Formats: sequence, structure tokens, C-alpha cells
Amino acid sequence: MLAEIITIGDEILIGQIVDTNSAWMAQLLNSEGIRVKQISSVSDNREHILKAFAEAAERVDIILITGGLGPTKDDITKQTLAQYFGVPLVLNEDALTNVLNIFKRYNRPMLDVNRMQAQVPQNCEVILNHNGTAPGMWFNEDGKIYVSMPGVPFEMQYMMQDQVVPKLKQTLKLPSIVHKTILTAGEGESYLAEKISDIESSLPPHIKLAYLPKMGQVRLRLSGDGEDEAALKKEIDVFAAQIVERVGVNVIAQEDKPIEKVILDEMASRGLTLSLAESCTGGYVSHLLTQHAGSSAVYLGGLVSYANDLKQHILGVKEETLYQFGAVSEQTVIEMVEGALRQFKSDYAVAITGIAGPGGGSEEKPVGTVWIAVANANKTVTKKFTFGNKRLQNIERSAVSAFFMLNTLIKETTT
Repeated sequence: MLAEIITIGDEILIGQIVDTNSAWMAQLLNSEGIRVKQISSVSDNREHILKAFAEAAERVDIILITGGLGPTKDDITKQTLAQYFGVPLVLNEDALTNVLNIFKRYNRPMLDVNRMQAQVPQNCEVILNHNGTAPGMWFNEDGKIYVSMPGVPFEMQYMMQDQVVPKLKQTLKLPSIVHKTILTAGEGESYLAEKISDIESSLPPHIKLAYLPKMGQVRLRLSGDGEDEAALKKEIDVFAAQIVERVGVNVIAQEDKPIEKVILDEMASRGLTLSLAESCTGGYVSHLLTQHAGSSAVYLGGLVSYANDLKQHILGVKEETLYQFGAVSEQTVIEMVEGALRQFKSDYAVAITGIAGPGGGSEEKPVGTVWIAVANANKTVTKKFTFGNKRLQNIERSAVSAFFMLNTLIKETTT
């Protein structure tokens, strides 16, 4: 079953707002066995919208529309749908009652433009909006389903979850779709593709493998569709196990979640704690950890030691080490990570020092040179990286590389 998402509004096309609706809807639809074939953004222009509807009907079975249902003159989706289907707008009493109740709840007078929101194309089935004044509309015409919803994200999301998806499941016979994600780090997409090429070639037509790269990590996603969900899941698990065995140490997790969350969960389950000593990443690694609820069970704290004085006086890096080898060196990062272990009394620590750029490099230590150390009481591991000259990319790559090294050390010392 194929669907297309059409978002309507000039504000999307000029970049004034980001279209988060489409990504959210696509995830929800896919989990219900509906494949999104195309996502389109259209301006507030009647001819453009009409053309988008007609073209979508040629491609897919379900057309989901968001935006353009507000009370102002630039909101023309409803009128355009009436023109598309060749029907008049009529007042819907249920929609009107809904609007009246909302204004009554907030003790505000209702304007004529808000009353007009209860007008809908004659051939639609109204989907009441329990979180706003613009009703949704369901059309079933010529074997195609059209659903028009508000563009306000929370209004659309409640409508999709509570009413649209259940109605789609009731109306259509949907296949099962199963996804299995393998999170990897430390190797690039082309290396992984070559390493598992024979496994990929052996996949049956109803199972596909996607490579989803992102700054030092690659998600391998197996996706399959079929009538028997349990059998399909079992089949995908077999191929996933083959890939995990082949990729080996580069596998971080067999689920779709951020690398830092995988590490937090693993350390929490083992009762382990972590501290950080960051220099060139400027607290970015700490941010990644603390954005997750429950991180305090693992992460004790850290130091952003940009200045050498902080490296010396808080982490205990020796003055002669900095003088002889420099702040960006293996010797310094070792003393940083061991100082973090000592000062914060954590089970594990990570230290990062480098030249993020775009300036500050030299012939001996060019921009993108980064030293990372991970340690526990019994072992310290270091590695030198040479990234590019893009500051933000260097910071992101440093964080992912640090997490990969930490994950590897935890596996080595806890199994």
C-alpha cells in the first residue's frame, strides 16, 4: 500500500519553518505497513495544489495532506479540495459545534472567519479536531483515499494517531512491515558494503538492506514486508545475525538508537560510572550524554579544559608534558584521562584533545588532528585521528570516535 504526503504552505518552501510533519508521518505510516512513495511541498497556489493532487493520485493509493486549513485568506486547501472534487462547501454541524466549544472553553468571542472553518467540501467525512478549530477531512473517491489535516504539528499528530490511522487500518488490508537496525561505528559505508556484499546479494526480494551513514557511524537497516509478521521477523533476524557476525567489533547495537544512549544503557545495567575531560569538543560529548533522561545514573560529570592551566591544576597534566609534547599529543591525553578517573572517581573516563579548526594547525599537527583516550583503573587506550578542516564535523567525529572506543573497552573488560 503506497502513500504520498503533501505539505502545503509558502512558509515551508522559503525555509521559514521546517517540515517536521512529513518525517513524523512517514515513520508512523511505515510502522503500520504503508510505504511512503513520495513527499512533496507545495506553495499556497491553487493551480500548484490541484496539480499535486492529480499527480499523487496517479502514483499512490493514499494521499495525506497537511496545512492550509487556517482561517486566513492564504489558507486555500479546503476550497481547492472542493474544486478538485467538483463539489460545493457546506456547513458541517459537528465541526461547528466543535469550534463553538473551543471558543467557549477559553471564554472568547468567535469571529466569522472561525465559523467558516466549519465549512467543508460536500463529499468529505469530517474528522473532528479535538485540539484546534480546523477539522480534518476524509475523502474516498475513485479508489483513492485523501486525508486533509491541519499543519499545526500537535493537532495533526493527535488526529493521525487517534483517528486517521485506525480508520486506514479498518478500511484497508495492510501488510506487515518489519525493520531491524544494526548500529555500527568505526568503519565507512563502502567498507561495510564490501564486507557483507554476499549476504546482501542473498536477500530475498521482499527484504531490503539500507545503509544510513552519519558522521563516523552507519546504521544498517533490514526491512521486509509480508502477510505473516512473526515469520517475517524470524527471517530478518537470521540475516541480521549473519551481518552482526561478519561486521564484528564495529557493531554497537542491534536497535535504532543513538550511540551514546546505547552506552548509557549498557553502563547503567552494569552499575558503571563515567567522567569526561574535553578540550576541542567543548562539552559536546557531555551534551550528547545529558540530553537523555536517566544519564545521571552513569555520567558523574566532566571538565572542559580548553586552557592548559586547567589541564594542569585540575586534571594533573604535568607542565613538562605540555611543554615537551604539546596539548595535542598522546602523552597529554593519557594524563588527562587518568586525571579524570582520579578526580571524578569514576569507573571509566574519556579524554579528547585536538585542533578542531579552521585555524590553529601546523605542518606537524594539521587541523583535524585529534587524540582520544579511554580508560578504566586497569587499562588506558589511546588513538590518533586525522579528520578534515571543518570544525563542526571534527567535533562530531571526535564524539562518535570516543564513544566507539569507550564501547570497545567496556566490552573487553566486562565480558
